[in-house]
Amino acid sequence: MAASARGTKRSAGKANTSTSPVAPTSNKRRRPAKLRGAALQRAMAQLAGADATLAELIERYGTLPPEREGRPDHDDHYGALLRSITNQQLSVAAARTIYNRMLDRFGGRPPTPQEILADDPEDLRTVGLSRPKIGYLRSLAEHVLSGELELERLDELSDERVIEELIAVKGLGEWTAHMFLMFHLERPDVFAPGDLGIRRAIERAYSLEEPDRETLERLAERWCPHRTLACRYLWRSLENEPI
Repeated sequence: MAASARGTKRSAGKANTSTSPVAPTSNKRRRPAKLRGAALQRAMAQLAGADATLAELIERYGTLPPEREGRPDHDDHYGALLRSITNQQLSVAAARTIYNRMLDRFGGRPPTPQEILADDPEDLRTVGLSRPKIGYLRSLAEHVLSGELELERLDELSDERVIEELIAVKGLGEWTAHMFLMFHLERPDVFAPGDLGIRRAIERAYSLEEPDRETLERLAERWCPHRTLACRYLWRSLENEPI
């Protein structure tokens, strides 16, 4: 979301003055119905009935493990974003090593926004973070502390509004926003056309050569309202679901 649309910094509890107001129906966080048990089996059946290629993948791989395994607690939005930035453009092994070093630096837990801003950037580099990533972590911390990114509201927002809020933070692009929606907020109908693994899996499974974004999005329409699950099967076909 552009800075002009955000207005001045928002303090905690201050009403949102955005030009696209959100009116949650209650103060309780809205959470999607979890795809577990019978609900997951119905979703798999719907995908298989809508797409013969996905039906083959579902038959091959069966029921996938829960998507939240090994991920931050659902309520820890800041921790999830912190980890997303740390892990960007790294192998699984390298990401785990650097993230664990950062935890060790802060007593075995994720650093708070205040701690990120108080730490010397050059000292923070000793855990293996690049200068750009440290800048991204500081941008996240600044947006959280200023109230520009109201983490407690993300559960109430539509997928589109969550993306707008996140990409206003330096270092959080569309891809990271899609992963946050899929794996942290557990939104069921998210498609990530910018993910290289998704593109490669679709090229292989559907015999397409370098499909453009419009082609990918048109193909994914048949998977609604379970596009997140469809993406997980596509990743599984390459054995590279995002960490």
